[in-house]
Amino acid sequence: MSRAIAARNRLGLAARYHADDPHRVAEARRDLAAAKIADYVERVLADAPPLTDEQRTRLAELLRPVRRPAASRAAVVADRLAELDGGDAA
Repeated sequence: MSRAIAARNRLGLAARYHADDPHRVAEARRDLAAAKIADYVERVLADAPPLTDEQRTRLAELLRPVRRPAASRAAVVADRLAELDGGDAA
């Protein structure tokens, strides 16, 4: 069973039996989104030729800004561009 199918089942259960707990349902929705992305990436990579270290690093960097809490999207993008260029964001 794919991750997405299992996550969709968990969301259904959360929505049906824990509808009074919006945080639990929201977490299940977030888990489903992440599972769909993971399944998609695995399918695409299975069909692609092997990636170089640089290509893998660049793809991994796409996810990195998401981990920074409470920062504006513009600030996160500016910081990442500065890191990739080897300079400061100012």
